[in-house]
Amino acid sequence: MKNIQLLGLILVVIGSFLPLVHVPVIGNWNYWKLDHYLAIACWIFAACAVFGIVNHNGKVVRFFGILMILLFAFTLVAVKMQSLEYFSFVPFKSWREAFAGTVKLKWGWIAEFLGAFLMIFATGSKKVNKRTQI
Repeated sequence: MKNIQLLGLILVVIGSFLPLVHVPVIGNWNYWKLDHYLAIACWIFAACAVFGIVNHNGKVVRFFGILMILLFAFTLVAVKMQSLEYFSFVPFKSWREAFAGTVKLKWGWIAEFLGAFLMIFATGSKKVNKRTQI
């Protein structure tokens, strides 16, 4: 299970450098271009999850995996809200929503969420064989 958790962690870290949002004319943005503070929070959660993986503590890994999913969901909501705010100068609401709709989410989110889910669901139960051999 430790290897699967490490794979999930690597997916989350690499996913922060993959294209997450496409803004017309400007191009693709990764987590670092979206917001430095959210990217730093993602990496701090990843570092804490490494601590849990190394110490074989599944609860810590699961907790920080859940925190990462909440952070990613918050980032998605923030991107949509910010795109609506970015086009607030447009006088008509329907036009504003149409222009905000040009900001598209990219495939990097798949790596982010997949990595976090792998970290959460790869924490298996430790079953100790209580049979003793004579």
